[in-house]
Amino acid sequence: MNPATALATVLVDELVRCGLTDVVLAPGSRSAPLALALHAESRVRLHVRIDERSASYLALGLAKRGERPVALICSSGTAVANFHPAVIEASESGVPLLLLTADRPPELRGTGANQTIDQIKLFGSSTRWFAEVGVPEDRPGQVAYWRSLACRAYQRASGPSDPGPVHLNLAFREPLIPDGDTAWSEPLDSGGNGPWVRARVAPPPVALHIAPTRRGVLVVGDGAANVRRYVAAAGMAGWPVLSEPNGGGRYGDHAISTYHYLLGMPEFADTHRPDVIVTLGRPGLSRPLLSWLKRAGEHIVVAPDLGRWPDPTRSATQVAQAVEIPVAAGDDSWLHAWRQADAVVRSVTDAVLDASGTSEPRLARDLVDALPNGALLFCGSSMPIRDLDQAMRPRRGIRLMASRGASGIDGVVSAAMGAALAHNGPSYALIGDLSFLHDQNGLILGPREPRPDLCFVVVNNDGGGIFSLLPQAAVRDPFERVFGTPHGVDLAYVAAATRTPYTLVEDISDLSKAMRGEGPRVVEVRTDREQNVIMHARLREAAQEAVRSYLES
Repeated sequence: MNPATALATVLVDELVRCGLTDVVLAPGSRSAPLALALHAESRVRLHVRIDERSASYLALGLAKRGERPVALICSSGTAVANFHPAVIEASESGVPLLLLTADRPPELRGTGANQTIDQIKLFGSSTRWFAEVGVPEDRPGQVAYWRSLACRAYQRASGPSDPGPVHLNLAFREPLIPDGDTAWSEPLDSGGNGPWVRARVAPPPVALHIAPTRRGVLVVGDGAANVRRYVAAAGMAGWPVLSEPNGGGRYGDHAISTYHYLLGMPEFADTHRPDVIVTLGRPGLSRPLLSWLKRAGEHIVVAPDLGRWPDPTRSATQVAQAVEIPVAAGDDSWLHAWRQADAVVRSVTDAVLDASGTSEPRLARDLVDALPNGALLFCGSSMPIRDLDQAMRPRRGIRLMASRGASGIDGVVSAAMGAALAHNGPSYALIGDLSFLHDQNGLILGPREPRPDLCFVVVNNDGGGIFSLLPQAAVRDPFERVFGTPHGVDLAYVAAATRTPYTLVEDISDLSKAMRGEGPRVVEVRTDREQNVIMHARLREAAQEAVRSYLES
C-alpha cells in the first residue's frame, strides 16, 4: 500500500471512531487519498461542493447546528485560502471544525511548483491548534502517530470548554490513488472499537454564588450555553430576561422582547438600573442594550472558557464559568414594571407594523410567527437579525441561529444549508439580497448530494439596506454607489440557474403559503430601502411616545 493511501485510510477511520459523522469535500487532485478513503467509508455522510468557500460554510452550518466537529477537506494552494473566512467565523463563534488540507511535500515547496503555497499555520490565530502532519512513510510507529493525532485533533476541536477549528496540514507524495497492494509494515487497524485515545471530560465547574436580589436582569446573546437552566433560574428569582433572538432565551413570561426600544429611552434606562446583570453569550445587536450594560452595580459574564470571555463594553466586574442565581424574597414590582412597559411598547409597535403593509420588520415578525414547532430559522447577520431583534415576539418551539461570530454576510446560503442538513425538522432562512448573491454558489447541489428541507426567504431591497440606517446615509452624493450598491439582479433567474423552485411574494399575507414545499426553495420579498428607513423611524417614535406615557401614568 502506498503511504498516501495508508495515512488517509487510518486518519478517516480514527476520526470516525472518535465520533465524526459528517465530512465536506471540495474536489482536487492532491487530496485524492482522503476523497477516496471517505467515499469508501459508509459510517459518515459525505457532502461534496465544487467551491471551497461554499464548502467551508456548509461545514460551519453542519457543525454549528450539530454541535460536533465536522471535517472539511480540500486540495492544496488557493483552495485552502478560500476556507479562511469560515475559519474566522468558526473561531469567533466557537464552532468545531476539522480542517484537513492536502499539501505538496517539502521538496516541492518554495520551488514554484504548481498549486504550492505556504500552508503552514495559514489561518494564524483563528485555529485552536495546528499540526504539520508530515509526509507519511512505510515504517513502524506511523499508525500510532496518525491515530493519536486524529484523537487529539478531534478532542481539541470539540472543546469542551473552548470549541473551534483545528488545522491538520497533510503532505502527500505521489502516488495518490490506491495501487492494489495491501502490504504495510504494521497493522493499520486500531485493534478495538473505540478511539485510540479516550479523552475524559472534566467535571462541571463550581458555580459562583451571587447575593440574592429581586433587581437583577439576565441578558442572553449569541453563542450562549445552558440557556434553559439560566432562564428558569431567572424566572424563580423574578428577573426579566433580555434575549437576542439567536440567544435562545426569548420565550416565557419573563421575556422582554422590546428591550431595544425601552433601553433607547434615557427616561426608562436611568430609572431601571439593576443591582446585577448576568450575561450569557455575546450580546451585540442593540446599541442601547450595550450602553446600558455599563450601568449595573454588578455585571457578571458567564463564560465556559476563562481564557476567552465576551465583554465588548468593558463593563464586566466578574467572570465565571457558571453562576448560581438564588431565589430572593420580596415583591414583584421590578419585574412587573419591565413587563408592563414591554406590553405597552409591544402593543404600539405591532400596531405600526400591522398598518405598514409589506415591510422588513413586519416580515421578520410574521415569519417567526408562521414557523411550525420544531423549525430551524437561520438568519442573515446584518439587517435581518436586527429586524428580528426589534420585531420578534416571544415564542417557544423554534431554533434560531446566525453567523454572528464575525458577523459577515458571506457564506450565509451555504451555512444555512449545512444547519438544515443537521436539523431534524423543517428549516428556513431569512437573508438579505446581498448575502444571497454573495453566496449563490451555495445553491449548487450535485444529483447525489443530501438535500435539506430549507426555504430561503430573501429580502430584496436592491442593495445594502443597513447602510441607510447608519450615519453614512447623510453623505448623499456618493451614498448609492459606495454604500447602497444597487445591483438590479433578478433573483428569479439566479434560482432558475440551479433549478431551485422560486416564488415572489407581493403581499405579506401570502408569505405562509409561499413558504410551503419540500427541499431547497427560494421565496423573494421585495422592499424599498427608503421606506424601510421611514418604517424604523415610525417604530422608534411610537415606542418612545408609549414609554413616556407609561412613565407619566
